[in-house]
Amino acid sequence: MRNFILLFLLFGSIFASDFITKNEYAKMLYSNPRGIGCDKCHGKKGEGALIAKFKHFDKKSNKIVDGELKAPRINNLDFWKFSEALKRPKDVMPSYFLTDEETLLLYEYVKNFNDNKDKK
Repeated sequence: MRNFILLFLLFGSIFASDFITKNEYAKMLYSNPRGIGCDKCHGKKGEGALIAKFKHFDKKSNKIVDGELKAPRINNLDFWKFSEALKRPKDVMPSYFLTDEETLLLYEYVKNFNDNKDKK
């Protein structure tokens, strides 16, 4: 009986389907790709979000003024622009070192936010 169970588990693992779906993997990438998730700055649905408020000295007016650091909306980008932002981050955008497949999955996941909003 023990041999039958071991044989069953062996063949079951060989013919098993993926552990998680591509959509589940993309959701995981969006919420925590490499330590900090896209959602922390770009919002739950890629709509963009306020990261921080601060005060700084404006040389033109010679006064201390309020400033804001905002992350842009990403659910409306074309694939090339989305991919380039991940490959060559600027300003405070961190580097994630995603594979091409992960970038595509993440892009499709973010674009899906717009599709779901249009259906409501």
